[in-house]
Amino acid sequence: MGWDKTMSEAPVVAVGGATGAVGREMLAVLEQRAFPASRVIALASSRSAGKTVPFGGGELVVEEMTPGSFEDVDIALFSAGAGISKQFRDAVTGAGCVMIDNSSAFRMDDDVPLVVPEVNPHDLEWHSGVIANPNCSTIQMVVVLDVLNSLAPISRVVVSTYQAASGAGQAAMDELYSQTGDFLAGRELVPSAFAHRIAFNCIPQIDVFLDDGSTKEEWKMVVETQKIMGLPDLPVSATCVRVPVLRCHSEAVNVQFSEPVSVEAARAALAAAPGVTLMDDPASKTYPMPGLLEGTDDCYVGRLRVDISVPYGLQFWIVADQLRKGAALNAVQIAEALLGR
Repeated sequence: MGWDKTMSEAPVVAVGGATGAVGREMLAVLEQRAFPASRVIALASSRSAGKTVPFGGGELVVEEMTPGSFEDVDIALFSAGAGISKQFRDAVTGAGCVMIDNSSAFRMDDDVPLVVPEVNPHDLEWHSGVIANPNCSTIQMVVVLDVLNSLAPISRVVVSTYQAASGAGQAAMDELYSQTGDFLAGRELVPSAFAHRIAFNCIPQIDVFLDDGSTKEEWKMVVETQKIMGLPDLPVSATCVRVPVLRCHSEAVNVQFSEPVSVEAARAALAAAPGVTLMDDPASKTYPMPGLLEGTDDCYVGRLRVDISVPYGLQFWIVADQLRKGAALNAVQIAEALLGR
């Protein structure tokens, strides 16, 4: 059963967690895309109340988020952590407000749609006040997989991720900065935001380990991909690695189809797809790189070629800014899609 509130053409929008890296990016995306809000409210914890955040050429004064914050609010973009989202869910929906949540709190709940607007906007029809924003690494992959799945049914996906420090928050970015300087200066490195040194290193663990030896991040990529694409039996294998990059996640993806798909057909489909930019010219050494794509909105695809290890296989490389398409932009696109309905 869908949400029965009539959305205003000029809704009031609240951003929960407005002082965090994703919250600030949400405000920037709302401004850059000229989202037709009649008012934007910045919400955060009591510790941040009274601070200011940039918006609309000026500043917003941050208000403490309380259960009463959502009266007369139409859309609440949340990026304050799963615990806070669970704490405020009833207050948000009880006020007749739609929560678009960037945490993992509700992603796999049967009554909560998990939405990437380029892939499954139809799932917005059955929300009941909460819409989940998928994991950043999942979003950029499914945008590309959905395009390819339209050419022939995908029968298997194998992905290895190269995830930027900013995916772990501002403290993780700061640690990469400081550790790089300490490493070059020969000073002792003391990890804090990460379990191990991140400077000049790769850490093959993101989130906690599960009983089967995979990490929770890897599990998210499997089950979220299946839910978003409506393919609950799709085999997906993921290995997620943190790398010393500030912004933009990268992914090496191998896809097996149920029937032949040529590189040429895949290239043409990706070049024409919304939200995708093809950067694939080996002769000129043109391919997506995270250090050059910060602040961009698309999912960039390159290194497209045949995977000779399986029948009907293709392999490719994806890069996207996970603070933008992997979080803030996708949430705002969901809000835009709600207005369109």
